[in-house]
Amino acid sequence: MGATEIPWTPPESYVPVPSAIDGIEIYGPAEQKAEKEQTRTFKCPACGGVTSYDATQQNLVCPHCGHRQDIAAKVVGQTADQFEFTLETMERAQYGWGAERSELACESCGAVVAVAKDALTNTCAFCGSHRVLAREADPNAPRPTALIPFKTDRAQCQAGVNEWLGRGWMHPPELRNIRALQEMTGVYLPYWTFDANLGADWKAEVGTERTESYYQDGEWKERTVIDWDWRSGSIRRAVSNHLVAGTARVSHVLLERITPFTLQELVEYEPGYLAGWQAKTYDLPLDQAWEIGKENMREMAKQDCYRDTGSSHVRNMQMTVDFADEAWRYILLPIYLASYHFDERTFQVVVNGQTGAVAGQKPVAWLRIWLAIAAILSPGACLGLLGLLLAWTGIGAFGIVLGLVLLVAGLIGAIVIFRNARAAEEI
Repeated sequence: MGATEIPWTPPESYVPVPSAIDGIEIYGPAEQKAEKEQTRTFKCPACGGVTSYDATQQNLVCPHCGHRQDIAAKVVGQTADQFEFTLETMERAQYGWGAERSELACESCGAVVAVAKDALTNTCAFCGSHRVLAREADPNAPRPTALIPFKTDRAQCQAGVNEWLGRGWMHPPELRNIRALQEMTGVYLPYWTFDANLGADWKAEVGTERTESYYQDGEWKERTVIDWDWRSGSIRRAVSNHLVAGTARVSHVLLERITPFTLQELVEYEPGYLAGWQAKTYDLPLDQAWEIGKENMREMAKQDCYRDTGSSHVRNMQMTVDFADEAWRYILLPIYLASYHFDERTFQVVVNGQTGAVAGQKPVAWLRIWLAIAAILSPGACLGLLGLLLAWTGIGAFGIVLGLVLLVAGLIGAIVIFRNARAAEEI
């Protein structure tokens, strides 16, 4: 009696794969499908209400019953995960926000922000437009590796904005009544940070001062002479956490004015910090941000090279810069933002959500400016005119001279006022 054949079965998790030989079956390991990440919702365990991150208490708070929940995120500071410039790094990055969120897309300026599913906002914080469309958040958007949570709450933010609005006499008093400035929007802005080691070789003509004597008009005099000679050298510089804003929707001049951020307070990305707040998706991709970062670093190296010459007299500077050990991170930083319309123009105000620093654009009451300039110039002009009328007397000559002096001083003051007024409006 023959032996009973036991049917062969493939090992567990093995599946048929294409075979190049007819009649031959081939099995291989089944493709491991990545489990879809479970997106989180922020519901209060006590009453079921929607919780949000509270900047004052630094945790999730239910506005209905006051229940608080800690956010389990480690403070990583400047040791937050960073990546080298390789193709694999973007593949290793995580995607999506890790929580249920929608997007608001502005039809006017193109800004896109991620908001909570139940957010009831219809105004773009970047341009003040009401033409916004709600849509599903992009699940394939790269996820930040770290963020700085909001520390300045809305009340502190508003106090800082009110104090800023009160500065200066040249602005319209109606600014205090603009609704947008009373409802600053908290937004996590995208930033790229870059690290690199720079090596720069320089060559330049460097001047050395010396004093020489010369004979003129029957006497010896001294003068300063600069002797020029070619010199060369090299510098080394390590740049760490150089920030480049990942969006062009906010004036970079204003963002510079509210820096620095304390990066030692960076925490690992945790969706809970975004609960109840907006988050801007980046519109400046990594490669473009890196070009901006490199240009900024080259300027740093250039200043180091000038200092390395040891002289204030330098000309024909030539420099080559090499970059090594480049690395990057994608992070979120907290700001409050408002865009408001005044006199058919759009202005922006930003507040550092970590430190409370305020910067912005304010329209100018130009009638006040022209009246002030007229008041400054009037004494000199009137005194000079009076001196001309009394020119036949000794007092007249004195009046002309004094009037001219006051007029020149008034012109200098008028130029300063005019420039300050222009700078307040133009960013």
